[in-house]
Amino acid sequence: MEIRITVVPNRRSPKVSEEMAGRIRALYGLGYTQHDIAALVGINQGRVSEVVNFKVHPTVPPAQGKLFE
Repeated sequence: MEIRITVVPNRRSPKVSEEMAGRIRALYGLGYTQHDIAALVGINQGRVSEVVNFKVHPTVPPAQGKLFE
């Protein structure tokens, strides 16, 4: 019997920019779930949580106007 082990590289979400943080806060304010926002923005839900709870970019307000171009 042969056992194969697959090594998955460490996947990290990209850093959240101030612009991205504003968009995340705006989407959350519109009622999107953290899970849905993570899928839309392309980061993991933990990063979204950090933004929503003001642990990352605490002074950035929610974006206004078009959220996606």
